[in-house]
Amino acid sequence: MKSIAVIEPGKLAIVELPEPTLGPYDAMVKSEVAFICNATDRKVVDGHFPGMDSSTYPLLLGHENVGTVCAIGPKVRTFKEGDRVIGGLLLDPPGGTYGSGWGGFSQYVVVRDHAAMVADGTADAEHGWNDSFQIMRKIPHETDLGAAGLLCTWREVYAGMFTDFSFKKGKDLVVFGAGPVGLSFIRFARLKEMGKIISLDLLPSKRKRALAMGADEALSPDETGFNRLRELFPQGVDYLVDAVGRNEIIQSAIPLVRMGGSVCVYGVLGNPMVSFNKEQGPYNFNLLIHQWPTRWAEAEAQDHLLPWLEKGVLDPSDFITGTFSIKDFTEAYAASQQQDAIKTMVDFSAW
Repeated sequence: MKSIAVIEPGKLAIVELPEPTLGPYDAMVKSEVAFICNATDRKVVDGHFPGMDSSTYPLLLGHENVGTVCAIGPKVRTFKEGDRVIGGLLLDPPGGTYGSGWGGFSQYVVVRDHAAMVADGTADAEHGWNDSFQIMRKIPHETDLGAAGLLCTWREVYAGMFTDFSFKKGKDLVVFGAGPVGLSFIRFARLKEMGKIISLDLLPSKRKRALAMGADEALSPDETGFNRLRELFPQGVDYLVDAVGRNEIIQSAIPLVRMGGSVCVYGVLGNPMVSFNKEQGPYNFNLLIHQWPTRWAEAEAQDHLLPWLEKGVLDPSDFITGTFSIKDFTEAYAASQQQDAIKTMVDFSAW
């Protein structure tokens, strides 16, 4: 089968490797579409993802995959052939040549039956379990393929907002960054009836998207924008979100947070050290950092998101800024790195 590999930092290639061998709780999935993750995939390609140094390459790339089950192991009960599922990966790539950068950009991927393993008392490391199997879930066949793939992003954002950050209805929100994560924060906050929602982004095109998602105002993150925030929130903001993952954004948020409010960092921070001047903020505030999914909450988030898709209040076309054939992955990846890109979809039908 074919897969997309990062041969070494900065070098992508289509490679051949054996089809996966299924364990007793595994189902093989033929990929239909996948999305490029602007943050994680870029860090893997560039060689900057924590824990992945030059010795770990070559790696198979990708983790936002949608496909159809085409074979199952003997103990699988949650999935059956023909089911559409999300979250398939290659955590242990076949053939022994490539390491795992999650491997979602592969012709075939694997989902493992978490529910069956729990029922059988085998949901432990000794039996090959890890927490990522919790988010390998079926989706209704009538779900738009683009929406299905975006659930991989949306579930984690929703869980981050309402589990890890404990957002509450009626509370005010400022979001630094209007990429796919920042826009998801804005859309979900509006749908959950939070208070005033403000977007900060350098690009006018992204500020326009933020307004379309439901932001009350979209400002540039400069002194004019910060002065407007002080005018809007003289007592400070309930929640300020760094949807980019940069230390300087944390520092910019500290003077704006209200007493007892929260500065929320979403995503893997590029710098291992987090530093800020606490004297610029109130005596009491929270600094919350979400760098990795809380898997059980991410899995549960799907049940909240699907009704929004059915009602049409969450529209995948608002997020997808490019669609490419898997054969043109290099072009797709380049497009995903453009400043105004939101989510880039890759179609596997050519494989």
